[in-house]
Amino acid sequence: MKKIWKLCAFLPALFMMGVIFSFSAQTGTQSGSLSHDISVRVVETKGRFFHQELEKKEIEKQADEIEFYIRKAAHMTEYAVLTLLVAFGFYVNGFRRKRWLMVGFIFCVLYAATDEFHQSFVGERGPSVRDVGIDSLGVLIATILLDAGQKLVKLLKGRRHT
Repeated sequence: MKKIWKLCAFLPALFMMGVIFSFSAQTGTQSGSLSHDISVRVVETKGRFFHQELEKKEIEKQADEIEFYIRKAAHMTEYAVLTLLVAFGFYVNGFRRKRWLMVGFIFCVLYAATDEFHQSFVGERGPSVRDVGIDSLGVLIATILLDAGQKLVKLLKGRRHT
């Protein structure tokens, strides 16, 4: 029974992999429309926050200007989250920190590469080495934060016992 619970620790990572897969299965038109809608919401939210009255034309212009960055930030974020979830699964299963950091990093980068390969079979989409790099940057950032967090916890525990 304990073994089953340990395997269940990977379910959040599998769920995230499914989310990433479903985004990659969208056609170029569907993906572009979603990115544009999110960019419009970001511009509208920024306008409300700064008490700006923006016309529809200005909202569209600003949304077009930030859409590329929104898309790439989404890539990095989804792979950073995947890295955290994979690391959680390894942690629960008793992997040593350096091992789960390394294995998790490699696993997530390989998943990014296979995800781009998957896109070569989707209409209006194609694989991009640049996107694998951007996804991998999200993996790297999450790995660095995990490592730093683990070291900080260890340091704080050491101080508490002295």
